[in-house]
Amino acid sequence: MADDPKLARRAVLDAVENQLRENSPPEAKATLERLIAAGYSKADAKRLIGCALVIEIFDVMKTEKPYNKARYLANLAKLPELPE
Repeated sequence: MADDPKLARRAVLDAVENQLRENSPPEAKATLERLIAAGYSKADAKRLIGCALVIEIFDVMKTEKPYNKARYLANLAKLPELPE
């Protein structure tokens, strides 16, 4: 999957869709609504949420440490500012 950016992007957006559908974490849906209210399209808002999610996925893969929910939620709260 990592060799094909389109597949990787789709996998991240699917994960975002799952979070929104399952309302887990609820902050993902709140972030979507906040970004849309700020003028972002639904698709752009989901892509921004995906950026915050990718930070977590990358860290888990790189460090082999557990998912850091607190950092993910903090990054969602900072959107549309992109996480570093």
